[in-house]
Amino acid sequence: MFNTLKSMTTSLLLVSSLAFSAFSHAGHHGMKKDIVDVAVENGSFTTLVAAVKAADLVGTLKGEGPFTVFAPTDEAFAKLPAGTVEMLLKPENKDKLIAVLTYHVVAGKVMAEDVVKLEVAPTLQGQTVMVKVEDNKVMINNATVIAADVKAKNGVIHVIDTVLLPK
Repeated sequence: MFNTLKSMTTSLLLVSSLAFSAFSHAGHHGMKKDIVDVAVENGSFTTLVAAVKAADLVGTLKGEGPFTVFAPTDEAFAKLPAGTVEMLLKPENKDKLIAVLTYHVVAGKVMAEDVVKLEVAPTLQGQTVMVKVEDNKVMINNATVIAADVKAKNGVIHVIDTVLLPK
């Protein structure tokens, strides 16, 4: 069992690093930059960055941490029903936006080799996310991790293909 898990972890890391080279550029310089700066520099997280700004969470995610962020791409946000992002970005929905964003953040620096050992992870929002390895893919609830271990000085980003919504 352990060897199979270790093999799957190695395969996932290799696939992530080879298939998603666009994310590796941000990770290359990440140790000098915080999570927000890495996300901004990458260019694939403009919606996430806009949401973090609207929720006044920039200071938190630039803080000491460490944090693990399951970061949905712009394409992930585009999969939400029409009008959802716009609704969440309205000032009167700031509490809902904060809940959604903090549901993507886990306290501590949880690298891919550790994520695959988990079944659940407590989020800063207060609920847990489910973690499972399925068909050689790491799943966080219904989202697939498409790039892992994008490092920042105050944590790590795992890129996901679907926005996580708390219950």
